[in-house]
Amino acid sequence: MTTPEQTPNPTDTTADAAASYNADAAASTYTVYLVDDHAVFRSGVRAELADESGLRVVGEAGAVPEAIAGIVATAPDVVLLDVHMPAGGGVAVLRGVLDRVGADAETAPVFLALSVSDAAEDVIATIRAGARGYVTKTIDGAELADAVRRVAEGDAVFSPRLAGFVLDSFTGKSSAPEPPLDPELDSLTRRELEVLRLLARGYTYREIAEELFISIKTVETHASNVLRKTQQSNRNALTRWAATRHIG
Repeated sequence: MTTPEQTPNPTDTTADAAASYNADAAASTYTVYLVDDHAVFRSGVRAELADESGLRVVGEAGAVPEAIAGIVATAPDVVLLDVHMPAGGGVAVLRGVLDRVGADAETAPVFLALSVSDAAEDVIATIRAGARGYVTKTIDGAELADAVRRVAEGDAVFSPRLAGFVLDSFTGKSSAPEPPLDPELDSLTRRELEVLRLLARGYTYREIAEELFISIKTVETHASNVLRKTQQSNRNALTRWAATRHIG
C-alpha cells in the first residue's frame, strides 16, 4: 500500500490537520487480488475497480492453488474471495494463504468474501476462517469499491442481514446446521473435537493452548490423536478434511 508522506506543520489548526489527513487517506492506494472461478466475472470486477481511484488490481486467479501462490507472491492489501470454488473454495484459499504467511504477519492480506451465496453456513464458515467481511454479488461497483477500502482500513463489512448471521454464531444463537456425524468424528473426545475445530479455523498450537487453557504440549498430543483417528497425514490434509464436513 502506498501512502504519501506527511510533513508536520506546527502552524496547522485542528481543522487544517484533519483536512490534511483526509486528503492523504483519499490518495492512498490499496492493492487488490481477485479470486473467482468465473473469468467473465473477474473481468467485470476488474473493470469496475479500474474506474475507482485509490484501488489497483495486482492479480487474479480462478483456482485454489493458483490463488494461494499468487496472493503470497503479490502480497495485496485486500483479497476479493469467491466462496464456492472447486478444491475447497474460498475458505481453502484463505487458510492456505494464512498458513503460508501467518495471520499476524505484516504481509497478510485482508479477505473480503464476494459470493452469490447468502447462506448462513457460508457466511459463518468464511468469517470464522478469518475473512474481514462478506458481501453478495448483487453489490454494485461503487459499493464494492467502498467495501474494499473499508476492510483495508480495518472495518468489518457485510451485505444487509448477513451481519446478523455472524452475531448469532458468536453468541450461540446460530441456526446453521451442525456438522454431520460420522464414525471418525464419533471417535474423537470432546477435547479433541475442540482442538480440531480450532485447527480448522487456522489457530496455531499456542493460540489453541491459550483458548482452551491447556499447555502447548497437551495441544500437540490432542492434535496427534486427531490426525491418527481421522487418518490424515498432516495439518493441511486435516484442514481440507474438516472443510468437507463444515467443521470450523
